[in-house]
Amino acid sequence: MHKNSRLPRRITAFCAALAVVVAPPLFAQSEPEGEIEALGQELSTYVFPDAGPYTPESIAIGNARQIELWARSAHADAGAEAFSHWDEDGEIPGACAACHSGQGFRAFHGLDGSTPGPLQSPVPTGGVVDCETCHNPGLATIETVTLPSGVAHPAEAAEVPCLTCHTGRAAGERVAGATADMPDDAVNPELSFVNPHYKIAGATWLGGYGGVGYHYPGKTYSGRFLHAKPVATCLSCHEPHALTVNEAICLTCHQTGQPDEIRISRQSYDGSGDTEKGIAADIRANSDLLMREMTAYAEEIAGIGLLYDGARYPYFFADANLDGVADQSDGRPVAYNGWTPRLLRAAYNWKVVNADPGIHVHNPHYALELLYDSTEALATARGADFAAMGLLR
Repeated sequence: MHKNSRLPRRITAFCAALAVVVAPPLFAQSEPEGEIEALGQELSTYVFPDAGPYTPESIAIGNARQIELWARSAHADAGAEAFSHWDEDGEIPGACAACHSGQGFRAFHGLDGSTPGPLQSPVPTGGVVDCETCHNPGLATIETVTLPSGVAHPAEAAEVPCLTCHTGRAAGERVAGATADMPDDAVNPELSFVNPHYKIAGATWLGGYGGVGYHYPGKTYSGRFLHAKPVATCLSCHEPHALTVNEAICLTCHQTGQPDEIRISRQSYDGSGDTEKGIAADIRANSDLLMREMTAYAEEIAGIGLLYDGARYPYFFADANLDGVADQSDGRPVAYNGWTPRLLRAAYNWKVVNADPGIHVHNPHYALELLYDSTEALATARGADFAAMGLLR
């Protein structure tokens, strides 16, 4: 889609949302009085003051500010990759439409009168996370949201949209099943990368209980990360229309409103001994360390170099000659083909942690545990001195 078409599509989405503002229709004079009132409540596109003269800014629209914030947010950007990815096809696959289209979301939950469940048919492109995605009265009837792990999590109406679309598409159990009954360090051409998907804060927030990460046997994992009250749900911190973080909430308990600078522990997890920096820095350091371990393991044990490119699916590519450039086939980079069960589990956990940019707020303990266990598994297989790395779990 041409870049110049982004603005018209955003305006179209904005106008669709504006149609929910209550005011009488333009040509209602020919209808009986009762029908005029009913029609005005159902479809309201025009707004008029009680009397004139008037200026446009004097017309009161109760939710104008909310509409404005939403229209500028990523949820309303019809030109964004999240909504325009399928433009050439003209339709969104049912498996994707539940989160990438307001129409698909309502169909998935049966809010449009259909039977709830995975969509069996595609949905037309052009939709976004519109007003009725989060304001549909039927959301109050939904009591649980089923996670990719199979866990049915109790959810309030306000949480249903967040948890439906921000818990990813995979779980650790899927990785465990894909690598079961295989030698840990033998390359298996049947294996391929398992992607947890994107912006999976709802899943990482629930931690070990939600099961989004691969859990190593014999290890225990932190569950749902519970902030002190009043921080209890997504809306406690996130403005639902603009999607911005309310940093004033942080200042209720912390000395800074910058989440990256907040530290929740007096011990160093990355071996640096620095407890002045935010916990996000420990997570980044351990994530970088795990990536180095993955690269070293791929060369030494799997025998095929591994490269990561976050801008290209499936993100991990082969570098057989170790020249730092992805191997090519028919003009395309070769997807990594040296997966062993041990390497796949670690790569999946690395992606889980990095698929949630705010994991240091949503569940730092769970992130550190996944990184620690994955690094330990690879370092042990390579014969590296894991203890000397100084990590804490």
